[in-house]
Amino acid sequence: MLAINTHVCALLYSQIERLTKMIRKSKHLVVFTGAGISTSCGIPDFRGPTGIWTLQRGGNALPEATLPFHRAMPSRTHMALVELERAGILKFVISQNIDGLHLRSGIPREKLSELHGNSFMEKCTSCGSEYFRDFEVESVGLKETPRRCSNGDCDVRLKDTVLDWEDALPFEEMNPAEVHCDRADVVLCLGTSLQITPACNLPLRCLRGGGKFVIVNLQKTPKDKKANLVIHGFVDKVIAGVMDLLNLRIRPFVRIDLLQTIFTQALSLDQRYVNWTLRIASVHDKRALVPFIKSIEVSFSDHTMKEAVLDKYPFQLKRRTVWKIEPFDVILKVNFSEGCGCTCSRIKIPIDFHASKDDSTRDRDHVFGKLKSKAIKSSSCGQNSVIERKMLTSPKTEVVIRAVVTNVRWYDEITVKTSGAGSLSKCALKRRKEGKNEAEAARKLPKGQYRNGKI
Repeated sequence: MLAINTHVCALLYSQIERLTKMIRKSKHLVVFTGAGISTSCGIPDFRGPTGIWTLQRGGNALPEATLPFHRAMPSRTHMALVELERAGILKFVISQNIDGLHLRSGIPREKLSELHGNSFMEKCTSCGSEYFRDFEVESVGLKETPRRCSNGDCDVRLKDTVLDWEDALPFEEMNPAEVHCDRADVVLCLGTSLQITPACNLPLRCLRGGGKFVIVNLQKTPKDKKANLVIHGFVDKVIAGVMDLLNLRIRPFVRIDLLQTIFTQALSLDQRYVNWTLRIASVHDKRALVPFIKSIEVSFSDHTMKEAVLDKYPFQLKRRTVWKIEPFDVILKVNFSEGCGCTCSRIKIPIDFHASKDDSTRDRDHVFGKLKSKAIKSSSCGQNSVIERKMLTSPKTEVVIRAVVTNVRWYDEITVKTSGAGSLSKCALKRRKEGKNEAEAARKLPKGQYRNGKI
């Protein structure tokens, strides 16, 4: 048994070395991903040993969602691809996944085709603007959502981007995928069974121009015989080996979420008091939930003022305070929901009824960069910073958008140190259950159509 294991390890290492050489020599590397790169994030695949359809065929129960889908964090493979793109090695990513983890990990949108859509993305069909949310969009099948486009005077109802079973692949995603596969000298397929057309045929396009086609997947695929190299193993393990041989470090993932505090004040008729309201809301929509917040404890620097606990949405506090009061601070202890890496973040809001403030906006990338550096240096989350302040009149209102670090995840040679990972939501699991007869139904679809989901 030891000899067999030693042989397997030697073979795997040899294959990893070969793959590394191909990547190092490549001029136009394209990566094609499937569900297998997200299983270590807590998101089940379909045809793996513990996949959704594998369990269904065996009459076994499906895995329970241990954490919300929206709190899933990128795997080692996701973050390795980010490093390859930053190094100028990876030119384009084509994904069949709808979990949004490629975008969340840091892959630029212009270098990514999401063939089956994104559970966290809404799109305006008029101007093309996209909105990446911190919550799972309510519908699938390119249907209208409750929100509207905020780009100028557009105001068109947005639509979800996740394709239903009969929808054809969108041209705006399929076209760049075809172009890059045609140009590729190496197409690396990671964690995909390569069974659903037409998506599964995209990687083969590189062969026409003399490119090389590589598959890394736990199980065999129908395309194995056409590949220049096939590695049957765990994607994270293979990619970790490649990154080590390339001397590229996988940096930690830091998740930053946004919220806004809205402070409204109005002088009473007798001008003796100020009636004020503090609301903590989503930056995405007035009616949208703030999914990473469980509750908010409110206290004051003036200890004569009564404290409060906001544990239901909308998170809102109404008070009446004398007009001549000295400036004071409202102190928020924002308690995070399940799946966040720490328990809370503290926010201080200075209040001065007599002072005037101007609008201000900070560079978002700069703010994010500083927050990430602090989180990594302290090996903790909870840091927050102001991005934008907007002053409104009638009634007098201060709207402040804040960035908050809610998770930090490290990737080392032995394990992944993380403070939480996601899994499928009930809605997502329901969609997967409905796909149990996918293989049979797919054969009945007209040419050019496909089955949705992560393959």
